[in-house]
Amino acid sequence: MVLYQIYPRSFADSDGDGTGDLQGVIDRVGHLESLGVDGVWLSPIMRSPGVDHGYDVSDPRDVDPLFGDVGTLGRLVERLHAAGMVLIMDLVPNHTSAEHPWFAGAVAAGPGSPERARYFFRDGRGEDGAEPPNNWPSVFGGPAWTRVTEPDGTPGQWYLHLFAPGQPDLDWSHPDVADDLEHTLRFWLDLGVDGFRIDVAHGLAKPADLADLPDDVEIAQLVVDTRDARWDRPGVHDIHRRIRRVLDTYPGTAAFGEVWVGPVDRFARYLRPDELHFAFHFALTGAPFDAASIREAVDSTLEAARVSGAAPTWALSNHDVVREVTRYGNGAHGTARARAMLLVELALPGITFVYNGAELGLPSDFSIPHDRLTDPTWERTGHAETGRDHCRVPIPWDGDRPPYGFSDTAHTWLPMPAGWETLTVAAQETDPDSTLALYREAVRIRHSWPSTRSPGIVWGEQLDGCLSFWREDGPVLCMINTSRRPVSLPDGDVVLASGPLDGRTLPPDTAVWLQR
Repeated sequence: MVLYQIYPRSFADSDGDGTGDLQGVIDRVGHLESLGVDGVWLSPIMRSPGVDHGYDVSDPRDVDPLFGDVGTLGRLVERLHAAGMVLIMDLVPNHTSAEHPWFAGAVAAGPGSPERARYFFRDGRGEDGAEPPNNWPSVFGGPAWTRVTEPDGTPGQWYLHLFAPGQPDLDWSHPDVADDLEHTLRFWLDLGVDGFRIDVAHGLAKPADLADLPDDVEIAQLVVDTRDARWDRPGVHDIHRRIRRVLDTYPGTAAFGEVWVGPVDRFARYLRPDELHFAFHFALTGAPFDAASIREAVDSTLEAARVSGAAPTWALSNHDVVREVTRYGNGAHGTARARAMLLVELALPGITFVYNGAELGLPSDFSIPHDRLTDPTWERTGHAETGRDHCRVPIPWDGDRPPYGFSDTAHTWLPMPAGWETLTVAAQETDPDSTLALYREAVRIRHSWPSTRSPGIVWGEQLDGCLSFWREDGPVLCMINTSRRPVSLPDGDVVLASGPLDGRTLPPDTAVWLQR
């Protein structure tokens, strides 16, 4: 399968308020059909105050009015199903919004109340409890604890938030938490949704003692230090088993986990037969553009699939990382490399994710005025990190100036840069050499190959700076040149190339598919 991630704020605005919405997605389903993708992963559209753009959910069983309503989502499901596509929704079970009725009630109820037991409220340390309960950091910067003002107006307890203060962590040892999530799952599945992408799937369980992290622990969202008690605790697997039991009552649905766990054996635990169906493996997303790193990323992902028995997943970008064109070098250089990596990604067996805008070769190396930045990372790091806004700027559809057909207003929720007139969908539609044309053709060819659930690959001869492999179930050799010199192509007819070839040589920053 090839699944297409839509960041709904940035895909298409149907009502002229400067923010994308569900009707905008419905209006642009034809674009998805022309790409040939098999379905959509829809980033959060549940009711939310938007502290972290939907990853702070105040009502998990309603659509935020910014995007439409439940009826609009139902129409989108019907439209996608009619086109032979599935819809995967984002699910955020680790935390709620601070505006969720549960949390508002917990703050109002006071220390020791049943309402506070659904979250992690703790007394502070030090004089008058003025210090956080432990030394855990937030992913977005600063401590993972915020102090509340008690109903009597005095400084009170602290609550845990691994992300922003507006995202208090739920305590999954409380039975209400699991019961409510099951209600949420069934609500959306009954609407016809085909599954869920589970946010922070490795972070749901916390140790009972909430002890300090060792001073020398490596602090990262990607787990590389097993002593980081914020992530990958044993109790997380019972949570995924409960989710799986619900999904098993809806045949054909699936759960995709966001699992930032490094060691293959630990990653594979999430993919046992009674847990997640699939999990994102981010090795290829983070690999630099060199043959050795790409091979290491591919091998580690395939090894995780082998150990777990689940199909591998691949992605070059998403809403949280620098776009591949910029990550690989910007300008024509970065674009050529991003196109080459697309052929590597789509030649690999398993499930491929394409982030909206990647098919247009969008960069993320432009400037956004500081007063227009919206990512909570900007404020939480004291303006040291700009955050993820640059990879979330709206999609350019047509025209020669912002908002490029995305909206009827030029004041879009994030400002769009000048100079994107050649990157719009309309401009690339008529160019057979465009990145959009390459994506369409590559997906079309991929779908013509035999459908084997989890085939392997066979590495070919590895020249210095080059990488090649055969799919065990397919008739093509994929070869990429990450060196600075052209190399000779092996025997075989060219099926598709990411850029111009020089006779029977493969130029630098180029990939090719060859027929056996």
